Amino acid sequence: MNQSIPKTGAAIAAAAVFLFAVCLVFDFSFGSYLVCMFLPIGYIMMAAGFHHECSEERRVSANIGLVFSAIYAVLIFLVYFAQVTSVRLEDLNEQAMRILNYQRGGLLFNYDLLGYGMMALSTFFIGLSIKADRTSDKWLKYLMMIHGIFFISCFIMPITGVFTGMAAGETGKGGTVALLIWCVYFFPVGVLSYKHFKKAN
Repeated sequence: MNQSIPKTGAAIAAAAVFLFAVCLVFDFSFGSYLVCMFLPIGYIMMAAGFHHECSEERRVSANIGLVFSAIYAVLIFLVYFAQVTSVRLEDLNEQAMRILNYQRGGLLFNYDLLGYGMMALSTFFIGLSIKADRTSDKWLKYLMMIHGIFFISCFIMPITGVFTGMAAGETGKGGTVALLIWCVYFFPVGVLSYKHFKKAN
């Protein structure tokens, strides 16, 4: 059970990242919002698995990673549940749309970036807690720790106002390309985590 649950979570996370990339390519916003709500579920299951198996001397790092994973999940659920409910179904005025609509670069867009910044911190600390004996686990450890660098951009960029042009509809393809690059980076984390828990089982 302690290996099968995080193994399932890793599979969910990998599948969610893959489907998110597919939705980005086909410009299917509703689909991308929907699958993004499954990613934190899978990721928390993974994080809990790494937390459970870590040694006592790495427990603090694993605790921090697990807490940040929960903060990430709360922010992401708030953002994307709003997109598939209130933003999609209700007749909102312009000001409300600028705040709630993810594609307009408002408050919820900034919360989304903050959420993925929390995820980056979580992967960094979870990576620190992993004792890598196999080559695949070493790759997993370093991928998770390097992913922590994304916290800096996710935290700093909204503060600089770089996304203010989105409110006026100035959305190029740069954001989509950046997200696809992230998918290519994070997908192996899910796959390697699945292999890790499968071997542990």
